Amino acid sequence: MLVSWPKPAQSRLEMFEEIVLPHLNAAYNLAWWLTRNEQDAQDVVQEAYLRALRFFDSYKGGDAKAWVLTVVRNTCRTWWQRENRNAGAVPFDEAAHSVDTYAPNQEKSMADGEKMVVLRGCIEMLPVDFREVLIMRELEEMSYREISDVTGLALGTVMSRLSRARKRLEECAAKRTMEAAR
Repeated sequence: MLVSWPKPAQSRLEMFEEIVLPHLNAAYNLAWWLTRNEQDAQDVVQEAYLRALRFFDSYKGGDAKAWVLTVVRNTCRTWWQRENRNAGAVPFDEAAHSVDTYAPNQEKSMADGEKMVVLRGCIEMLPVDFREVLIMRELEEMSYREISDVTGLALGTVMSRLSRARKRLEECAAKRTMEAAR
């Protein structure tokens, strides 16, 4: 969302609400995939939005979504350090993370659900550096440039990580599908 900055007769809080709040779902989505825990993601987003409000004066216009996701990403990194957690040590709970879908064809619905469980499990296994660019590109539909802005990485590095993430995801899904077929 590109905005003109500043708009006359708007309070700082009103501008924050107009510019930053629309990206709350994207912020939560990124936080969830980085923390892999609902409560932790909510805590990170809350802390990130408090930081965003506190430092809203540093926002100089431009892509608000990229700015917010940068704050969320940095908050996640700070959270990891503070919590002293190993990002790869959180177990995947299939029951809690499986997708409930309704489809008239029960067999197709079950097959789709199984594919989603495999896909989510494979995304969970990606290193955080690959997972974050994959989530921003594929789920948040951000451009390479926006991801580069959020992560502070060179555009080539973003493309390289995304390519590697996709390849690992494809390999993992193929392996799990073959294992399930046995």
